[in-house]
Amino acid sequence: MASEQGATSIADFEKSLDELEKLVRDLEQGELSLEQSLTAFERGVKLTRECQQALKSAEQRVEQLVQNSDGSLETRPFKPDDAN
Repeated sequence: MASEQGATSIADFEKSLDELEKLVRDLEQGELSLEQSLTAFERGVKLTRECQQALKSAEQRVEQLVQNSDGSLETRPFKPDDAN
């Protein structure tokens, strides 16, 4: 069940990212009215926040595989500050 939820989250993230990229292209073209631009911008901010939250959630689930001094392997939660 958790893998289904993870797959859904990944699909949602990719869909949101695709939509965000399209909004940026539309805004960069400069052909939207002011109202359309504001609406697109507001949607873009919402999508950015959703994507950031999804990335933060994924980062919390990542583990790293570490080899101990005796040669055995173990997993540890990933910490961005780890120099290993």
